[in-house]
Amino acid sequence: MEILLYLGGIVFMLVGLGLSIGLHEVGHLLPAKLFGVRVGQYMIGFGPRVWSRRIGETEYGFKALPLGGFISMSGMYPPSTKTRAARRVFAALVQDARTANDETIADGAEERVFYRLPVYRRVIIMLGGPVMNLILAVLMFTLMASGIGIQQASTTISSITQCVVPAGVTQQTCTASDPKAPAADAGFEPGDELVSVGGTKITSFAQASQIIQDSPGKELDVVVRRAGQEKTLQLTPVAAERGEVDASGRPVQDKAGKPVTHTVGYAGITAKLEYVQQPIGTGTELAMQQVQGVTSLVINLPAKLWNVGESLFTGTQRDPNGPLSVVGVGRIAGEVAATDAPVLNRLGVLLNLLGALNIALFVFNLIPLLPLDGGHIVVALWDGIKRTWAKITGRPEPAPVDATRLVPVTVVVAVLLIAMGALLIIADIVKPLNLLGG
Repeated sequence: MEILLYLGGIVFMLVGLGLSIGLHEVGHLLPAKLFGVRVGQYMIGFGPRVWSRRIGETEYGFKALPLGGFISMSGMYPPSTKTRAARRVFAALVQDARTANDETIADGAEERVFYRLPVYRRVIIMLGGPVMNLILAVLMFTLMASGIGIQQASTTISSITQCVVPAGVTQQTCTASDPKAPAADAGFEPGDELVSVGGTKITSFAQASQIIQDSPGKELDVVVRRAGQEKTLQLTPVAAERGEVDASGRPVQDKAGKPVTHTVGYAGITAKLEYVQQPIGTGTELAMQQVQGVTSLVINLPAKLWNVGESLFTGTQRDPNGPLSVVGVGRIAGEVAATDAPVLNRLGVLLNLLGALNIALFVFNLIPLLPLDGGHIVVALWDGIKRTWAKITGRPEPAPVDATRLVPVTVVVAVLLIAMGALLIIADIVKPLNLLGG
């Protein structure tokens, strides 16, 4: 059964990734057709054709390697003005790109080409794919946060610690010499609902926890609701040392390298976790947070990839916030699906993974380098800048920007992307990240 669940998690992620790629291309396809551009192909995958069907002027289908997708628009670049013999490798590649581009311009449809569109329409077409992924991510996060809900500590007590043990001790059971925990000594029971602590009405467990931490050695009147009846208990939190952490959750150390601690009150109660449905705008907030995180990862990608390579060849620990391949994401999805947890917990994590994957597609495709969507947007904007400057200065309208000249850059970027993908796949097989613990 566990194996079936594991495989089910992988299938869930693969289907979700396929839909994300397919809808990404729909994001390009719809505005292209709306603006009258002739679209010859809509394909999911690369390589040999597996299946296709022509509807109108567009061929829709699947190819053998499910590593992405594309639409073939007529006249992505201006047609060649002349043909010269190609002697160098890059010159040959440039000429091949121009020839392939010329072949997309069908007879009688010379005006229905991409490069003739106004700049803003070209930008809209190229933004359509990444924006579709952003919309999908918002939908995933909204379903997770507002449909299923986010697990939060409730005001209901789940368990009571029976004794106080010194910090750093890993014992699992109490001994006769261990002092009784304040909550157990005060008579708290699992299922008690916190009503007020120290005269303050309680609306969240975090609020109650803060009052307790601020009151070491001070007796507090705690009102709980038990079996429908309110009951007042006297709680005196004991003083305990707690390590300070910074904004990133890392332990704070002094100049000597020792952990910085402070004294807090300790009671020994654990809150019951429950799903709390969030406001409808929470999904958008979570998506924007993910955008910031992925953007930071992309900016630091060379260092992150170095860490992956170093961990692969030296055995050092991989950065848990580093990049993953599709293999790594699928592996985590399988582990999540196979965990011994409520179905809602697992579904919520899988939706979060799929949402994060769409954010990665959104951010990564906006990198301003060909062959990514961001590179095409930069070309369109540069064309617009040239035309605007010509109008301002009274010069003749310049020729459209010939992006085929950037084929050498495109090839280099493509090779780097393939190398990056290969490195991450090998690392995710040989030294996978263990984000679930255990």
